[in-house]
Amino acid sequence: MRYNKDMSIDQIESEIKQKMAMAAGLQAKAVFDFGDDGLLYVDSTQSPAAISREDKGDEDVRLICSKDVFEGFLNGTGDPNMAFMMGKLKVKGNMGLAMKLNSVLED
Repeated sequence: MRYNKDMSIDQIESEIKQKMAMAAGLQAKAVFDFGDDGLLYVDSTQSPAAISREDKGDEDVRLICSKDVFEGFLNGTGDPNMAFMMGKLKVKGNMGLAMKLNSVLED
């Protein structure tokens, strides 16, 4: 069995919730957009961070990638910087915030 293979959106949400709990100073709204697999809206301007699957359209940054690519970020097998350079990760909005999220999400 391979680590985190075919993580569900529920599992990804749980992982993000745990990682955001460690990033108390991050005051932002972000969308993790997995295309047809859905999205997660994270509002860390409140504590604990609120996570929903509704696209509210008021995010500071939107990270767009496949669920598989994102799973790699969470389990440490993927590098968000490399994914961005290779076009597997797209960023819309605040690039500085995207870099902060990068450090929060990595193992």
